[in-house]
Amino acid sequence: MNDSAQPTASAAPPPSSVLFARGVIARLATWDTLRLAVQEGWGGSGASQKRTWLASVIVDAFEETVPTPDDQYVEEILVQVLADEFDTDLEDGSAEAVAVDVVRLWEDTRLGRDELVLRFESKADSMHGKRAVAQEIPNNDADEWEDEEGDEDEDEDAMDEEEEVPKLMEPRQRDGPEIDEDGFTLVKGKGTSHR
Repeated sequence: MNDSAQPTASAAPPPSSVLFARGVIARLATWDTLRLAVQEGWGGSGASQKRTWLASVIVDAFEETVPTPDDQYVEEILVQVLADEFDTDLEDGSAEAVAVDVVRLWEDTRLGRDELVLRFESKADSMHGKRAVAQEIPNNDADEWEDEEGDEDEDEDAMDEEEEVPKLMEPRQRDGPEIDEDGFTLVKGKGTSHR
């Protein structure tokens, strides 16, 4: 009987792995972009299960990959999963901050520290039940990102098109007073010009 209980006990993950998984789940729950994707059903009817699955992909990557993933690796996972599973192309740069936090969670939990995990869990609890709101990307950040990608000309054309929004009615142009070469104001009557 002891033999059957022993393999189950040895299969239990170490406390640091459980703590890391809790931290990743909490961090993903506080990520506004993912919250919005789940809330709006961009991932289909199983969007919340996809969020949980994403957390397990990240945890598995850290548990199984040598060398340990860095923030760029995690960011690539986040961007790819949002594109594939939620039909969302990230342009807000938020995946980078999440990836940095996930790496910090890994490092802290390896040392037995739980402060960051508890902070993200507390934040996730306070956000539970609240609606996520889409945030507009500031133009200066978008311009920097576009410069890096090399799509600058294409995006400038798109911005020019946005600025040329058709108006329903053109405002009447009022001519200012006409002044002759001597500095006198010319008075115009209806239909004809008089001096």
